[in-house]
Amino acid sequence: MNRIIVVGSSNTDMVIKSKKLPLPGETILGGTFLMNPGGKGANQAVAAARLNGNVTFVTKTGNDMFGEEARHIFDKEHIDTRFLIKDSKNPSGVALINVDENGENSIVVAPGSNGTLQAFDISDELFRTDPTDIFLMQLEIPVGTVEYVAEKAFSKGNRVILNPAPARHLSDDLLKCIYMITPNETEAEMLTNIKVTDTKSAQKAAEELQSYGVKNVIITMGGSGAYLHTEKISKMIPVVPVKAIDTTAAGDIFNGALAVSIAEGSDLEDAVRFANKAASISVTRMGAQASAPFRKEIG
Repeated sequence: MNRIIVVGSSNTDMVIKSKKLPLPGETILGGTFLMNPGGKGANQAVAAARLNGNVTFVTKTGNDMFGEEARHIFDKEHIDTRFLIKDSKNPSGVALINVDENGENSIVVAPGSNGTLQAFDISDELFRTDPTDIFLMQLEIPVGTVEYVAEKAFSKGNRVILNPAPARHLSDDLLKCIYMITPNETEAEMLTNIKVTDTKSAQKAAEELQSYGVKNVIITMGGSGAYLHTEKISKMIPVVPVKAIDTTAAGDIFNGALAVSIAEGSDLEDAVRFANKAASISVTRMGAQASAPFRKEIG
């Protein structure tokens, strides 16, 4: 099976459930506390692996208990960690997450070692790959590293999927190397200055992103589904409504599942439907990686 090469972040998520999200300056009494493995890169790698993807993960962790636990988890999920790098000077990344009674969340990330993953850390061996392999990245590592990997993968003929989260300005050179970009509504607005609230505005934002050089655009829109825009297709692909408990890693699960389906040769509409199913299951569970479904659950 084609490889899915995930290059990105690995964090430990510290989660507190509360009735509501606190306002600035407000202290509230929370409920359940959970400490879970997370980080957008790691979440996407685990999501893809659980759906039978052939996953290689490139990340940088601190030489600490969090880094060791992360490696143990990746090994348990049958993820190739040959390219995992240890940072002897910085701690592993940590995310502080508050989740309210409706499943909405507020997140602050301390990048730690994720912020030191540089182009020179990326082994040339990673790019000795089949052109049908897929590179999947996010923006919790330095954007210069993302640009380096995208440009090199693109030059080898590989498809690059970029989940632009957290959103930031992206260079034209990077965007021209992207096979598919997968922002949510907020990220799409930050990238295009177009507020995404419905199908019409999603199409307008997707067209704007495509004008930057990206071949395919998917805008994830929570319970409404995902808007797919390509040279031939422009449509909303809905999801089956579920009761959300925790939306923390829904976008990561979506992207991991999307990469698996594309790697298996599915057309993009079917790939989005598959990813929607995986994300819908994930929001009915607490945690980031813990919420990722297994292949037998998708059907």
